[in-house]
Amino acid sequence: MLSISEFSEMCNLSPQTLRFYHSEGLLVPVDVNEQTGYRSYTFEQVEQAMLITVLRGTGMSVKLVRRALDEPDAAPALLQQHSTEVQLQRQAQDEAISEAHEFLSSWPQARLRHAPEMTVVSKLVPGPTAGADQFDWDEADAAVTATVQEVVKTVVSCGAIVSGTPWRALASETPQQKRQILTGEGPCWLVKVPVTADEKAVAALPGDVEVQIFEARDELSLLIPGKSSMAKYATALSRLVMHPLDAAYVDISRMRHLLHDEGVETTAAICKLDGTNADG
Repeated sequence: MLSISEFSEMCNLSPQTLRFYHSEGLLVPVDVNEQTGYRSYTFEQVEQAMLITVLRGTGMSVKLVRRALDEPDAAPALLQQHSTEVQLQRQAQDEAISEAHEFLSSWPQARLRHAPEMTVVSKLVPGPTAGADQFDWDEADAAVTATVQEVVKTVVSCGAIVSGTPWRALASETPQQKRQILTGEGPCWLVKVPVTADEKAVAALPGDVEVQIFEARDELSLLIPGKSSMAKYATALSRLVMHPLDAAYVDISRMRHLLHDEGVETTAAICKLDGTNADG
């Protein structure tokens, strides 16, 4: 029999850790003195302690380690599942670190830009809706990305050429779309893909997309790196609205969000105080 101190030294596990493992049913001593509470272990339990240490070293939870010990045949699959989760976490952390470096090295600044007139193919993004619950930006981004890919594939197959950066905009171009946003029914996004297309290519486009002319305009824009979030959306809106302009203002009802690989560039049209567009 080994005392807890002897077992602790042999397994390189602190007495506190051993007591915790005992309370969790992970490594139960063979004997606990009812009067003193002293725990005793057998030499054979060293192997079990070693395996627990190895599994815990991977970051597996006590619950998952206990399951792996209780179900040895399932242990490899459980370890693989944990490994996949760790890889996803590492990827998310790497992205967050990269994003933090970008913010700290060069804080996003609003800038003036001119958007030329262009032909765009527009399509509604099917769900998710805005709804009454908290908006899921990851889900929305996935739906927007899938729709952009679908539109790009469609226009190319019809003989058109993608000629610019796609963007998303609130689906508020028709009374029905505005009503659906207000009621939370959705969909709440449109994607726009700039194209160069002749009459034949336009005629070949399916009925679920719309060909539009985007009018030239001056804009104020802000590129925020990384994935979308409500905080980033609000930050971009605040920066654009508060940016000083000479006898002009930004029209937030005409915002668009250009979809870059490194982040989302939020833009809003600039209007002069006399009510005209600042379109050069």
